[in-house]
Amino acid sequence: MFSKAKQAILLLADGQVLHGKAFGKIGTVTGEVCFNTGMTGYQEVFTDPSYTGQVLIMNNVHIGNYGIKDTDVESSSIKIQGLIARNLENDFSRILADGSLEAYLIKNNIVAIGGIDTRALVEHIRVKGAMNCIISSEIEDIEQLKLLLNDCPDMDGLELSSTVSTEEEYDLGDPTSTLKVAVLDLGVKKNILNCLVERGVHLRVHPAKTPISRLKAFNADGYFISNGPGDPAAMPYAIETVKGMLAENKPVFGICLGHQLLALANDIPTFKMHHGHRGLNHPVKNIITGLCEITTQNHGFGVDPKAVKNHENIEITHLNLNDNSIEGMRLKNKPAFSVQYHPEATPGPHDSRYLFDDFVKLMLAN
Repeated sequence: MFSKAKQAILLLADGQVLHGKAFGKIGTVTGEVCFNTGMTGYQEVFTDPSYTGQVLIMNNVHIGNYGIKDTDVESSSIKIQGLIARNLENDFSRILADGSLEAYLIKNNIVAIGGIDTRALVEHIRVKGAMNCIISSEIEDIEQLKLLLNDCPDMDGLELSSTVSTEEEYDLGDPTSTLKVAVLDLGVKKNILNCLVERGVHLRVHPAKTPISRLKAFNADGYFISNGPGDPAAMPYAIETVKGMLAENKPVFGICLGHQLLALANDIPTFKMHHGHRGLNHPVKNIITGLCEITTQNHGFGVDPKAVKNHENIEITHLNLNDNSIEGMRLKNKPAFSVQYHPEATPGPHDSRYLFDDFVKLMLAN
């Protein structure tokens, strides 16, 4: 695939330089480098709003081999800043595919680099930690690339949800349903909304900076706090909104960024992880049932475990079996709970879909 392709350069913030082949749009892009260990579902991963601001390493050897399908998306466009892979394939095997990966990347203005030893690169990041990087298929001067990379903002302290949230309210599901949920869209994945609609819930999706007074106007039976990109501690507006939700004493469910915001609303701090959790096969133990779930994850921030354990009104419900990080919690004095991982899992296993059923049951019982 790369025999006649233009050269491209990947420069990491620690000074490491890697040479590869250009793919997608010819250009230059910066962002925080991260990696996903999933074997499939690259299109859903690319369109996940939680990846905003990040340059993504796909650790599977072949990316693009089954093409692109217009329906295999989690948002209206690709959200990653750039793409790094071993083999980026333009030929695809899926008969029902709507087109090739390269055409899709060009259409979405995504710069990519292939021919990279991604296993070695991922190992480097696992040791050194998350850092900014720059990909260029148009600039060969390393010193010039270093200057451009210096202008790339750090993810720590960066507010991004307002850039990917819906700009206007919209409704989904049966408007005659007996259950209504007000969704705070901080970069919500489409399949999260689908999982709620499939359970007969009428949703009203609100922009990220919607105040609690506007959410209350929907007269919902429960509130949902979505996933999204950026540093949760840089979102005081959302923290205040979540506090307002809790004051209503109605069921509240948060996923990923929503989990972190629920913690912050209860004075539990969050922190920037060394290199984050991203993939489709992360083992999580449900402390309540004692069962293990294989989960899909995408987060670079976590909830302070010591503060959670010492909080009198918080109960830990889920733990990551790889590093014992907090993967779920619930309030003892409010009908509110959250998980750090993605129970909608597209792509990925369906082990955790029961959490949407739990949310529905909580609303029916409240």
